[in-house]
Amino acid sequence: MTMIAPSLLAADFSRIGEEARRAFDSGADWLHLDIMDGHFVDNISFGPEICAAVRKAVGPDRFLDAHLMIERPDHYFDRFVKAGVNLICFHVELGDHHYIRDTLRRIRKAGVKNGLAVNPATPFDAVVPYLGEIDLLLVMSVVPGFGGQSFMPSVLDKVEKAAEWRTEHQAEFLIQMDGGIGKNNAAQCALAGADVLVAGSSTFKAPDMARAIAEMK
Repeated sequence: MTMIAPSLLAADFSRIGEEARRAFDSGADWLHLDIMDGHFVDNISFGPEICAAVRKAVGPDRFLDAHLMIERPDHYFDRFVKAGVNLICFHVELGDHHYIRDTLRRIRKAGVKNGLAVNPATPFDAVVPYLGEIDLLLVMSVVPGFGGQSFMPSVLDKVEKAAEWRTEHQAEFLIQMDGGIGKNNAAQCALAGADVLVAGSSTFKAPDMARAIAEMK
């Protein structure tokens, strides 16, 4: 079954610990933490201290997925490791082959899973060299930086290509999609090959979060 990872960016930040617990109590598989620095994307969200507070709120066994939309993941990722996240994902658009490979290797060496994200405008070929070295491929279905955007169906082709590559090479990375996802397009995403769906507004802002997550599943 496809996993659902509500995005904390859509939560009520005045009671962030309660909101994190509510997501898991409503049936979430993961909790997605969108980290933005105001440079790589034109928005600022939160940092490792909030991630540590979320970890404390939900306990040690819940899966926290940190999506670093920042210019220097190589410099900052260890702070998120210390904060207690389980997976750290950063963007393929950030650097050359050596930088990407070295940062992926260092994240794994630090004891957490690694991931690589790809923007809607970036071709699938950009991530192919690294698919054998990652635990997760995040295909963005909106332009990263702000929540509440509309889903871009054109990126489903990228997901299909990733799923085909995974089968052909007997790889084990998960495919995640993020942006504008809800009950109306969750099936499309899953059929294309997505294993994990990030959903912000359609979960945290739903009248009944548990029902919203169940409908997507």
